[in-house]
Amino acid sequence: MSKIPMTKAGEASLREELQRLKQVERPRIVAAIAEAREHGDLKENAEYHAAREQQGFCEGRIKDIEAKLSHAQVIDVAQIENTGKVIFGVTVTLINLDTDQTVTYQIVGEDEADVKNGKISVTSPIARGLIGKEEGDEVSVTTPGGVVEYEIDTVEHL
Repeated sequence: MSKIPMTKAGEASLREELQRLKQVERPRIVAAIAEAREHGDLKENAEYHAAREQQGFCEGRIKDIEAKLSHAQVIDVAQIENTGKVIFGVTVTLINLDTDQTVTYQIVGEDEADVKNGKISVTSPIARGLIGKEEGDEVSVTTPGGVVEYEIDTVEHL
């Protein structure tokens, strides 16, 4: 399997979630299963079946996170010299040439993407159109809403 690019913040977030799942959620679910077993007949015990289902989801998420972390290539963009070029991890400010509105995005890994908080996936149409370009370049990005023209205003290594 190939390496998955991830920012330092994204790695820290996944590690926090993994720790919470292992140290808080897993023991809580085990206790819920034990309590449900004490209630008797397991065939008709809805609490038991619900707790077992939660356990399955929890264990699946733990395996998923561990796999992602084992294949992660953590990139700390703050340690890379700012050349004005758009690369993974940078925060880029764009000017929409049609509306003169500015938007700011950080280009992050797929699991970290959160458009409402200004984080777009490196595989998104906008990020793919920006990677390799430099400050001052004009870029045409094909989005689901049509072609949008942007000018790259600033590229920051935060």
